Amino acid sequence: MSKKTEVSKSKKKTGLVSSLYQNHSTKTSTSDITEKDLLEKLKNKQEITPDDILKLKGPAQNYLCKITDNVYEIDFVHFKIRDMSKNIVLFEVSKESDSDEKTDLSSLDDNSRFIQYRFNKAFLKLRNVGTTVEFTVGSKPVQNFLMIERHYFKDRLIKSFDFNFGFCLPDSRNSIEHIYEMPILSDAEIEEMVSNPFKTKSDSFYFVDNKLVMHNKAEYAYYQ
Repeated sequence: MSKKTEVSKSKKKTGLVSSLYQNHSTKTSTSDITEKDLLEKLKNKQEITPDDILKLKGPAQNYLCKITDNVYEIDFVHFKIRDMSKNIVLFEVSKESDSDEKTDLSSLDDNSRFIQYRFNKAFLKLRNVGTTVEFTVGSKPVQNFLMIERHYFKDRLIKSFDFNFGFCLPDSRNSIEHIYEMPILSDAEIEEMVSNPFKTKSDSFYFVDNKLVMHNKAEYAYYQ
């Protein structure tokens, strides 16, 4: 999967200084790790590392960090997916409030970090897709902000990639677009994914200085 990255400044001071892409879909880990292993690490007060996530064999059934672990108050306020070839927006969502009022993380439950997507099956045939994300940062600087996203179909890894957002200034609003090539799927693979709604899943893990601070989940359904 080849990939380009575009970074844009926003109306507030911008803290995003770099964004690098590394595709791990073709890497073979020297040893697999299970979710049970990671839960045992948490029980023993050990940190889950990016290398741990890259060795994970299937989608997580549990959340591997607490909502309140997001001590940097990273808040995603806008997300957009577009077909690059036609410049058509396929999906877009923004937070309802545009105020600077901070979210009380202790008041949130796991529904706040789970989403279900529904796309026409034509989405699976797209070659180039752009994803734009905007996020704000609280009063602490964010060092080495890294996202690892793992996509599965029926517990089988179909792609894995990570984005290194670099350094983000305190009290900043950041905007970035990732442009990448979609994997080529056979007609049989596409039909199987259409026939099994929400069996396509993803885990998004966010690290700051190699410490896991956020974990979001998504499920996908494709229709005729």
